[in-house]
Amino acid sequence: MRQIIFLAGLILAAGSAARPAELRFAIAGDPKTFDPLQVAESHSETIRYLTAGVLIRINRTNGRAEPELAESWTLSPDGKSIALRLRTSLQFSDGSPLNSADVVRTLRRALDPKEASPAGDIFRASEGDPEIDASSPRDLTIRYKAVKPGLDHLFDQLAIIPTKTDKYPATAGPFHVTDHRPGQYVQLARNPHYWKRDSTGKPLPYIDSIRVDIQQNHDIELTRFLRGELHLIPTLNPENFSRVVKEKPAAARNLGPSLDSEFLWFNQAPSKTVPEWKRQWFTSAAFRHALSQSIHRDDIARVAYRGYAHAAAGPLSPANRIWFNAALRPVAFDFAAALRQLTAEGFRQQQVGGQERVLLDRQGHKVEFSIITNSGNRTREQMAALVQSDWAKIGVKVNIVTLDFGSLIERITKSMDYEACLLGFNNVDVDPGEQMNVWLSSGAQHPWWPKEKTPATEWEKRIDTLLLQQASSGDAAARKKAIDEVQKIAMEQEPILYLVNPDYLCAISPALKGVAAGAAPPQVWWNIEWLRIE
Repeated sequence: MRQIIFLAGLILAAGSAARPAELRFAIAGDPKTFDPLQVAESHSETIRYLTAGVLIRINRTNGRAEPELAESWTLSPDGKSIALRLRTSLQFSDGSPLNSADVVRTLRRALDPKEASPAGDIFRASEGDPEIDASSPRDLTIRYKAVKPGLDHLFDQLAIIPTKTDKYPATAGPFHVTDHRPGQYVQLARNPHYWKRDSTGKPLPYIDSIRVDIQQNHDIELTRFLRGELHLIPTLNPENFSRVVKEKPAAARNLGPSLDSEFLWFNQAPSKTVPEWKRQWFTSAAFRHALSQSIHRDDIARVAYRGYAHAAAGPLSPANRIWFNAALRPVAFDFAAALRQLTAEGFRQQQVGGQERVLLDRQGHKVEFSIITNSGNRTREQMAALVQSDWAKIGVKVNIVTLDFGSLIERITKSMDYEACLLGFNNVDVDPGEQMNVWLSSGAQHPWWPKEKTPATEWEKRIDTLLLQQASSGDAAARKKAIDEVQKIAMEQEPILYLVNPDYLCAISPALKGVAAGAAPPQVWWNIEWLRIE
């Protein structure tokens, strides 16, 4: 009997060890495409990252470029070209060989105007597309006519694709798609031909498969995680994170300040919907400074974010250790200084019955305007209410208007039918070049005045000059100096009132090992091939 029990135990143990390891998590919607060159939204990006084979990968914990399909590369001293050497015997997940011809074809397709590939956009240059030449099955060179800053970092976004394109294309990354049931899930399997091995020689990835469930309701997603049905939640709002802390504390992960920022700005563009006398307020740096000093940023972090945020000190988060200007500090709350600035600009407070104060400009207009923000975002709605309360104390009346996201975008980019806006940016890259379309005066996403024909102010002109200089420099120190000055000007002029940098909050099952989360997306699974389930 003892022997039977023992053998049964061995059989049970063997069965347990042989059981496939499947990672499970959820995204809020179906991927729009499985073509890695056509990815333009976050759900498709998740699948692209889990399946893509790239030449160079950016380590999310230190920001360094690391070899992947390319075992080595050399940047030219003038910053105009890169020579790459591929690993030997590379294969796609269907067993077909991968060589330099596949890289050339992939990049040329990405750059083809007919493809309109988002993946190709970062490889474009104002002087023209690069020359792409393969000198052998393992060697190729990419040459630009002018300096292309951070050229090696660009390849993190380019998935190398095979000649044959199927419904679920073969990949050179750790996983490939095997099934998709719209509204239900996307199924991934490990790539049997993946090149990477661990120090013992064991093939990676460790995980056998990934099931990505489609789950729009974040409360249901959280419930499933707490029941053990999901291994991770990549991003949590403060409210749901607090629940994880209470019910499953070992799974709660606060990675500190994210790359993201929350902010507000005033519409400075000439607009039929904004009277000129209001526009004079919004274009006044002193007015913007005073209102900025009247905001309790620490209250926003404490109340709206339940303590999971930090006062912001400009366009870049301290989490961006490479590019953040460490000399900058958040704008401190200073009610007296705010009133002095407003008085110097001709504003005055007037008592209206009881204890209510009303702020008037030099022409006698009441300082009153509306802030728009996106509906359904409880944190932003609460932030707007806190700002409204702070500004009421200096006599400024704020009306809060919530809009669906599509309507909000239409107002701030096309009709310009708004006065102030509270929004945020989800930054996906540490390189400041990612924000050029925000800070260049001609940029389509230049918040306070999109697509200016010429810079409206000398400081905007200076920012344009600095951004274009750093974009054409191969000298990292020179780029850093220019970006530091851009951040300094942004805080001196405050066309955007930066409020907080939210913490990056996530939930990770203690059973999931090997997670080395970083600041840049995808924070949790950037090293997916090394994750394992125990």
